[in-house]
Amino acid sequence: MKVQQIFGLAILLALALSTVQAQDTVRYTGKTLVNADYHHGQLTPVVGVHSIQTFRANREHPELAENFGWTYNHAPMLAYWNNRFYVEYLSDKVGESIPPGQTLLQSSKDGYAWTKPDVIFPIYRIPDGTTKEGRTDVAKDLDAVMHQRMGFYVSSKNVFLVLGFYAISFDARDDPNDGHGIGRVVREIQADGTYGPIYFIRYNPGYSEKNTKYPYYTKSKSKAFIEACNELLANKLMTQQWNEEADRKDPLITLQKQYKAFCYYHLPDGRVVGLWKNALTAISTDNGKSWPESAFRAPGFVNSNAKIWGQKTSDGHFATVYNPSEYRWPLAISTSKNGLDYTDLSLVNGEISPMRYGGNYKSYGPQYVRGIEEGNGKPADGKLWVTYSMNKEDIWVSGIPVPISTTVKTHVNDDFSKMPADKALALWNIYSPLWAPVKVEDGNLVLKDRDPFDYAKAERVFPASAKLSTSFSVTPKQDNFGLLEIELQDDKGMATVRLTFDTAGVLSAKAGARYKNFLKYKAGETYDIKLKLTTANRFYTITVNGKDVLTGLAFQPVANVSRIVFRTGDVRRFPDIDTPADQTYDLKNAGEAEKKETVYLIKYLKTEGI
Repeated sequence: MKVQQIFGLAILLALALSTVQAQDTVRYTGKTLVNADYHHGQLTPVVGVHSIQTFRANREHPELAENFGWTYNHAPMLAYWNNRFYVEYLSDKVGESIPPGQTLLQSSKDGYAWTKPDVIFPIYRIPDGTTKEGRTDVAKDLDAVMHQRMGFYVSSKNVFLVLGFYAISFDARDDPNDGHGIGRVVREIQADGTYGPIYFIRYNPGYSEKNTKYPYYTKSKSKAFIEACNELLANKLMTQQWNEEADRKDPLITLQKQYKAFCYYHLPDGRVVGLWKNALTAISTDNGKSWPESAFRAPGFVNSNAKIWGQKTSDGHFATVYNPSEYRWPLAISTSKNGLDYTDLSLVNGEISPMRYGGNYKSYGPQYVRGIEEGNGKPADGKLWVTYSMNKEDIWVSGIPVPISTTVKTHVNDDFSKMPADKALALWNIYSPLWAPVKVEDGNLVLKDRDPFDYAKAERVFPASAKLSTSFSVTPKQDNFGLLEIELQDDKGMATVRLTFDTAGVLSAKAGARYKNFLKYKAGETYDIKLKLTTANRFYTITVNGKDVLTGLAFQPVANVSRIVFRTGDVRRFPDIDTPADQTYDLKNAGEAEKKETVYLIKYLKTEGI
């Protein structure tokens, strides 16, 4: 064979091998990137995402929170079992990994109404005199902190386990996941919602039944519980999640390199994709019994030291949910048909509420996202559900409709008095804090707000239009307090028209740096508003209750508009990319609600191209 032919074949072989190698890794090939100057990153939202606050921290009024008033709440985990959602999260009194710590549990039948948190793993006192390898500290009146990368396990016989890890942290900079903690605890959640006893399922070096508070799991009187624990211990994919907290030489852990926050999903051919922080990825061909020697950053993915979540969706496709920036905002989703090639990037939650309480290593934004791990349940609605913390302070969930889409084909014709309440918001995106809920009640879309630091928000996507006519009704239940802003936006969240029901009973429109007041409104009266906009010349007209009230010029140019937003608060721009990472102060009256609740009713919304 000629040298040229050999050389040519070598090149073809190299190209083929590189192609195979490229196909065998997770990668992002889309063109959309985040602009972190905006909380929403200028990403287009997935249609129909409902973001619900499950827990709101409150130091001043613990009875309104979890009865402790602790303000560091983070690392939530999610499962769906026995027709209920479960969220587990860890909690410290003020800041990250500063004792005392404990783990709490909430549940919900529908993902919207959540129980008050229960303590699932309580405060654990470390015996005086305890030391920790690598440090000279000696424990005295010291409590453990919790650190868990895995929350739940459902056995093949449907035994539901919840897990946590008791760690030692001597000061604000001591790592609780250094392999020198106490051990991993487990208990059963019963079908009636009660909890079984706490046991240790795995000790770290130096610990055993002789010097720990809870017995070893094999002492349980429940054979089903013991079998479930044994099954978990034999599951290499599940125990890989224990890596950081475990003994650095624990034989249970397959890949012992200190990659963080492991999650996984199976590809159609049976291989397993592993994902870690910083978008590290690797593929196992034997169900987690072995992994490549090193994981590599997934090409094209932008992700910093926050978790990335990946899973197969109910339509047979795949999704990753993460913060696609060097900051912990926005919360975004990327989709793939084959589990390897991710081709788009869209918005899940682009809000950052004010951090009400400062604390050690508290970061801004919706972060540390986790979904439902394989085997831990499939919600009946087919949605992709995720949980995350906001500012390491409050706990949230988001239900993401499947199939995942950012567009709608038809204009809006929503009359809430004629729509079933449980179906009416299927194409609406809602952001619903506990003190500013968004619901359909008595034939109206209702936005309420008594939260001084947050707001209710509902938005509806429609086909992108350069010429638009939209009609809607608003009934404000007050006219001397409260705020409702209504915006027309493009697909990047850029507003072009803004109407405001202000605190003084005036309906106005933003006109550059100023506002044009065009109507006095009264509490309890309904205002049927019709707005026509042409984006090319920025002119718009407004009629209220059939009367022409304003001809204006849009305050910001856009090529077209594709959504309308109703929001009970001002636009937020803090924090930004230049905000210092650490907030050491608390906001004034952080735990107080407004004395009066604002209420706005929206009976219908219609849009059409003109």
